[in-house]
Formats: sequence, C-alpha cells, structure tokens
Amino acid sequence: MAKKGIAGSVIVLIILIAGFAGIFGYKKIAARHSLAAQIAALSPRGAPPQTIEDLRKAIALYETKIEEHLKDSEQTGIYWKILGSRLVDKKLYGEALEALERAAHYYPEDETVQYLIGISAGTLAKSEYFSPAEQENHFRIAEQAYLRAIDIDGRYGKALYGLSVLYVFEFNRPAEALPYLERFLDINVQDTDAMFVLAAARYMMEDYQGAVDLYDRILGIAKNAELRAQAENNKQQVMNAWYR
Repeated sequence: MAKKGIAGSVIVLIILIAGFAGIFGYKKIAARHSLAAQIAALSPRGAPPQTIEDLRKAIALYETKIEEHLKDSEQTGIYWKILGSRLVDKKLYGEALEALERAAHYYPEDETVQYLIGISAGTLAKSEYFSPAEQENHFRIAEQAYLRAIDIDGRYGKALYGLSVLYVFEFNRPAEALPYLERFLDINVQDTDAMFVLAAARYMMEDYQGAVDLYDRILGIAKNAELRAQAENNKQQVMNAWYR
C-alpha cells in the first residue's frame, strides 16, 4: 500500500508540474505574440520601431514584461529539475529522464541536471525490455550527459566516477576511464570505490602491477573487514593471472 501511495503522489506531482509548465508555456507564447504586436504598433507602419526614440519607448514600456518572461522560464526549469531529482530518488528512471531533459532545455549549463540524466539513461539502458538498439541509445545519452557535466565542471566527482564506471563495466573501454578516475582520485584521495574501479580497469588492460598497487593502497587505508577481504581476494586473482 505504501508503494502505491508513493507512486500515486509522484504521478500527481508529475501532472501538476506538467500542467504548470504547459500553462507557463502557453502564457509565454501568447504574451510574446502580444508583445511583438504592441511593439510593432509603436511604428506608424506597423513594423518594429526604427528610430532611437521609438526603441527607447519600447524598451521602457516592456522591460518589466521581459523580466516577467525570464522569471517564468526560470521557475519552470526549477520545477522540472526538482521533479527529475525526486524521481531519481524513487528509482523511476524513465519518468526522471523525461523531466530532466526538460530541465536541461532551461538549464543547459547545470552540471547536476546533466549528471542525473547520465544516471537515469545509464540505468534504463540495462532494462531487459529494451532492444539492443534502444540500450545502445540510452548508454550513448548517459555518456554524453556525463561528458557534458564534466565539461561544465571538470572537478565534478559524481560525473567523473559515473562516466568511469560506464567505460569500464558497460563499454569495456577501460583505457578511456583512466584519466577520469585519476582526476577523481586526485580530488578524493581515499575513495576506495574509485580505487576498485581503477584496479579493475588496470587488470582488464593487463597492467597487473598497477592493479596490485591499487589493491595494496586500499589495504593500507581500509578499516572495514569486508572491504579488506574483497581487496585481498581481488589482489590474489590478479597475482594468479600475472604469474600463470
């Protein structure tokens, strides 16, 4: 019953936000048409203002309305971003991707929106209900979103890590993950999760010494017994492959 209640609340939230966005969109289009017509009316021939004096009048008259348009667009983008983030939290990745792509239309320079698109698309790509072509397309969307987030903020750790996992475990392209993992670990020097991913990448590339060094690094800082056991086991597997 709780899950149904959550799902119902999310659906209502989607409908409300979509409705708000639709209303904003309709009002903005109608207002722009009206705005253009009123500005044109300042000219005796019904064309856009031509003289400096007419342009000054148009700017003074409609400056406030232009600011209102900007605020409407900003608020709509925020609604879609909040909705997308909450849908990701609920693991409703299909709906999340749609909402976040709408948010990106308003905020193309928001690295968090791009990262969440990467998470949503990358998770959807693993769905057994998608064809190989659909899975490939979703992985491509995830890759591009992570890259865009990193392009916006080169030190954005979540995107660096997400892209690296994609390259190592989904694309089987470990060499491409190396610069992103190394940059991540330069910033987060004791992140053992990233060390495990980098060690896996080194192992896949048959850089056994590099992989062993990383497992030793993990063993040097990890306190958790389960984590240490995993590192020891992985190190032994690398050693077996190295000396066989």
